Amino acid sequence: MTKKKKTSISPPVIYAGSFLFLIIIGTICLKLPFATTVPISWTDALFVATSATTVTGLSVFDPGTTLTVFGEVILMILIQCGGIGLMTFAVATLMLLRKKIGLQNRIYLQESLNQNSIGGIIKLLKLILTFVLSVQLFAVLIMTIYWIPSFGFKEGLYLSIFHVISAFNNAGFALFPDNLISFANDPIVNLVFSALFILGGIGFTVIVDVQQKKSFKQWSLHTKMMIIGTILINGVAIVVIFLLEYGNAATIGNMPLSEKIIASYFQGVTPRTAGFNTINYGDMEDSTIFFTMILMFIGAGSASTASGIKLTTFMVIVLATFSFLRQRSEPELFGRSIRIETVIRSLAITTIALFTVLSFIFLLTITENIPFLPLAFEVVSAFGTVGLSMGITAQISDIGEVLLCIVMFVGRIGPLTLFFILMKPKNVHYRYPYDQVFTG
Repeated sequence: MTKKKKTSISPPVIYAGSFLFLIIIGTICLKLPFATTVPISWTDALFVATSATTVTGLSVFDPGTTLTVFGEVILMILIQCGGIGLMTFAVATLMLLRKKIGLQNRIYLQESLNQNSIGGIIKLLKLILTFVLSVQLFAVLIMTIYWIPSFGFKEGLYLSIFHVISAFNNAGFALFPDNLISFANDPIVNLVFSALFILGGIGFTVIVDVQQKKSFKQWSLHTKMMIIGTILINGVAIVVIFLLEYGNAATIGNMPLSEKIIASYFQGVTPRTAGFNTINYGDMEDSTIFFTMILMFIGAGSASTASGIKLTTFMVIVLATFSFLRQRSEPELFGRSIRIETVIRSLAITTIALFTVLSFIFLLTITENIPFLPLAFEVVSAFGTVGLSMGITAQISDIGEVLLCIVMFVGRIGPLTLFFILMKPKNVHYRYPYDQVFTG
């Protein structure tokens, strides 16, 4: 008898399947009668479970009043597992049980952490988990001390744990009815929360690289691009939002200058997938809304709790454009060249992302009777797993909720992962003759 050939499941399928598994379990848990204070539909449970697992933050109901403590704990678990990755937690559990981490699990972990090789992957995992736990515990300590006088010990501790997990994982879920609008002028909340989602969104490999290599020259090109790019894009975003909203009485127009700066700072850094808001987006200028959509589409760092096309993807495309204009064959930065394969990959990610966003905006304009700009904003927010909204989430139909669930799922696993799962591309060892194509 001939032995059947053992078929292995590809890492992209495992990676996407882990999120799907969490969403299904989360949906069932949130539908339990003791998870909510009022009955919710299966569609609403699916939507919120998907939003939490993909660390988006969009919700069709107010989590603070609709969910019981059990439901809120389920939400926290989904956010933490979705932000760090289920495979990361699975391998970490095997490590705690002193089980051997096999090659297959290392490959799955490599996909989950978006690494190029499995070399040193377990060491990287240990460093990541140490960093995550240390930062979250420190932030919980700060917020507990700060909130205990206002909410009491138990409530202050609970609110601190929930919001720190939500902030670090860039989820944007809050237990306050107005998200964080009531804390718009609170420097502690603004600084602690923004520090959490910036650290969570910059990328775990960047954090590890900075920890291990103390000088700028020793950092990898990816780390340099992420840190410089984050500073630049956040700086530009803060200034632009400050200028666009300066005279808007519905947002920051009537605030003192110091409060305008704080509010502009928070809204400048939050669109890169954090999802918290201290200003009502429905009151913002159309120009600010459009600018925020660009920020949400770009997103934050690879191998992080964030989504979008990723900041480095955007930077590679910009650098490639400048290289073409300078008639250079490859983009260059900090004395290093970027491979043409990376440029093509970046273009593919951006093209698929644009196609996904535009397709679902088109579909939702058919299913929903909602103005175009708020609808487009919602789709881009879902794709970037940001969670910001112009206040229309609760008005979306069941069909619209399912469509947004798909967008959030695609945004979290990444456009290329979905493409590799659906298309199953194979390597070819031939090419056709070149021919001329006129462009521009």
